[in-house]
Formats: sequence, C-alpha cells, structure tokens
Amino acid sequence: MDTSELNTLYICFPEGKHKVLTMSYDDGKAEDRRLVQLFNQYGIKGTFHLNSGLREASRIPIEEYKTLYAGHEVSVHTCTHPTLARCPMEQVVEQILEDRRRLEKAVGYPIRGMSYPNGSYSKEIMGLLPSLGIRYSRVVGNSDSFGMPEDFLEWKATCHHNHSLLQLGETFLGLNKTQYLYMMYVWGHSYEFTLQDNWDLMEEFCRLAGHRKDIWYATNIQIVDYMDTAKRLQFTADGDRVYNPSYQSVWLSANSRVYEIKGGGLVQL
Repeated sequence: MDTSELNTLYICFPEGKHKVLTMSYDDGKAEDRRLVQLFNQYGIKGTFHLNSGLREASRIPIEEYKTLYAGHEVSVHTCTHPTLARCPMEQVVEQILEDRRRLEKAVGYPIRGMSYPNGSYSKEIMGLLPSLGIRYSRVVGNSDSFGMPEDFLEWKATCHHNHSLLQLGETFLGLNKTQYLYMMYVWGHSYEFTLQDNWDLMEEFCRLAGHRKDIWYATNIQIVDYMDTAKRLQFTADGDRVYNPSYQSVWLSANSRVYEIKGGGLVQL
C-alpha cells in the first residue's frame, strides 16, 4: 500500500468533540444540593463519591440519593471513610463492597467508580479494585494538565476548585488542537464552598464552562466506559474500514472527517 494513501485516524469524544469536562465531589454533605442545582442549570455533569455508612445530620440522607443525583453519577467513597492504606486488606474489601451494596440499593444501578478516602491508597489496593467491580478511582492532588490518565485506578484531577480554577478553565476553553483529546477534571467537597464563603467561584466557573457546543459534559464513569468502548474498535489492516462490536457508538476522525461508528456497525472510512 502506498503510504500516501494511509488514513489519519483519531478517536473523538461523542459528536466528534475533542474536549470533555467532568466534576468530582466527595462526602455527600448537604451542600451537594446547591452544587447539583448549579450543575443542572449549566448542563454540567458530576460524580459524587459517597459514604453510605455515615449518617450525621450534615450529610444527605441515603433515601435522597436517587432523586438528588439523577443525571449524575453516584460512586464509592467507602462506608465510613477510613484511611485505607492503614487498614487490613479484609477491611478494605468490606469497606468498598458494603458501600457498593448500599449505594446500588439506593440508586438502582451498578456502581463501578470510587475515590480514595483521605487520598489514601497503595499499589496493592489498586490491584484489588477490579475484582471488587471498581473500574476507576480518583486520587487527591492537582495535575494542572488536561491529558487523559494513564491508569484510571490512579486518576488525578486537573485541579481542586480552590486551585487556579478560573485560570485553568480559561486555558481549557482555548484549547483548539483537534489532534489531541483534552479533559478538564475538577474535584473537591461541596461543604468547602460554605466554609470558605466562595460559592461565587463555582457559579462563575459554571457560567464560563457550561452549555458550550465544543465540550462533552460527562461523569467519570461515562468517560471510562467511552474510552473502553473506543479501544474495542476493530480496524482493517488498511485502516479503511472499522467495526464496532459494542453497543455504544464511538466517534472517529478519518482525515479530518468525523464518523459515528454505531454499535454493531461496519463503516467504510
């Protein structure tokens, strides 16, 4: 085959987009109600990592999870928020599985994501998670970058909302090189907005980043599932046809033309 005839193929996000925004908030405190309302107003998707075994008055009652977090993602944060790297592995297993069980009963769908409580984890814990049904887990800290993670079980966010949120947001909005996939991932705790009296920060960010045609708004698990589905695409040796063996559509750029590869579909590029 003449190399001049080779197609240049790139995986895209849904509808051919190359940028995704996702939000990640821990602990399920009462301030989540206001944060969810903000996200809904601006079309932004969030993942909420919850402790099903903690029931103090400052937390959202588990009976409210299904309605409050509808359209977003509920995720594991362990039952009682221990520092996992200090715990026996038997307790790590119980903390994660029991949280999964309770959350799944509350919201009615499989829970496959997590964030490490207190940011505590180890390689041994990471290796255990797939056998517990956990596909990804967020760590603490800020990457200050917009790249996709190398390992979804050690997923570092772009920034905490108190770490250059608006500046990084402006940079993210200006990214226009379509040969890359860009992700902005913001994390934190909703109660911090009350403690630091800076709800206006998140409101300004949502106005800035919400309802934009060039951004895919997704939960953590939606990003993971989409990228997993993209990896299952099957290409001919010449790169002129692609088959999607999965149910979910995947979008692909071939020589700058965008194609939707529907589930079960075979497409000539």
